[in-house]
Amino acid sequence: MRQLTPKELHSGLSDGADFSLLDIREPWEVAICRLANAVQIPMFTIPDKLSEIKQLQPLVVYCHHGIRSVQVCHYLAQQGIEHVYNLAGGIERWADEIEPQMARY
Repeated sequence: MRQLTPKELHSGLSDGADFSLLDIREPWEVAICRLANAVQIPMFTIPDKLSEIKQLQPLVVYCHHGIRSVQVCHYLAQQGIEHVYNLAGGIERWADEIEPQMARY
């Protein structure tokens, strides 16, 4: 598992990188703020969605602060999913560095 900073992810997306975004937060969190085009699969349902997730590579996983997403990235790697990145600092850091107008919680 590799880490991507929000600036690295933003730059990659701006340059046309083919990343899929996986938001593992709860629905109430996603209702407050989210990244455009992200697929939302709550953390506790990840084991049931592995076949769907395998289709999303290369994959950037994120949560609120980047802690839950690290756990999910390790789990996905153990399941044989190779191209997985964690968004370092989560959506909170994204808001700090890329979208300061984003709603927060």
